[in-house]
Amino acid sequence: MSLQKLMEPEAGTNRTAVAEFILLGLVQTEQVQSVVFVLFLFAYLVTIGGNLSILAAVLVEPKLHTPMYFFLGNLSALDVGCITVTVPSMLGRLLSHKRTISYDACLSQLFFFHLLAGTDCFLLTAMAYDRFLAICRPLTYSTRMSQTVQRMLVAVSWVCAFSNALTHTVAMSTLNFCGPNVIHHFYCDLPQLFQLSCSSTQLNELLLFAVGFLMAGTPMALIVISYIHVAAAVLRIRSAEGRKK
Repeated sequence: MSLQKLMEPEAGTNRTAVAEFILLGLVQTEQVQSVVFVLFLFAYLVTIGGNLSILAAVLVEPKLHTPMYFFLGNLSALDVGCITVTVPSMLGRLLSHKRTISYDACLSQLFFFHLLAGTDCFLLTAMAYDRFLAICRPLTYSTRMSQTVQRMLVAVSWVCAFSNALTHTVAMSTLNFCGPNVIHHFYCDLPQLFQLSCSSTQLNELLLFAVGFLMAGTPMALIVISYIHVAAAVLRIRSAEGRKK
């Protein structure tokens, strides 16, 4: 009988016997946990405050109603969401000393983290494209980066990230967890959950590699290409004043 067959649950049993996971977090010593709590709370509040300030400035100040600041405002909102998916729950566990998270909550955290982080990545690509048009194609910038185009770029970013997050979450939900449930991390993510599964994760790991290469590699390549063109355009400017501008 194959190893994969041995790891499959018996007929009529639950596909996932594990109802909750234990998140060990970053440290286990109680004294150090207090220090970690204060540091992460401070970092969280600073990050939230900074990003909300940027978002408020973009919304209130008419001079900032430009494509670059439109994307920056969206990026700030995403950063707030991305950090809120993981840090507050970690702070709550440090306060209550309760390290458990339910199976459904773990998958939800996994989905929203990949959704927001993925959208963040695609928005950075849109911002690079915006700078490319502004510097390398200034005469057609206003038409190529209209409000309709801006909204379309944001919508496409959300759709691509949603597809990525949903794919990984659905694939993860097909795995069996019937034994170990201790996660050596402070939030639920794919590699840690792969290690706990009692069924084959080969397909999931292949999916993570393939989709990760597509969803991260493509934006990275486009960002690099955009800024290479921007740098080349700046270097072609002869005057020092023009380059500085």
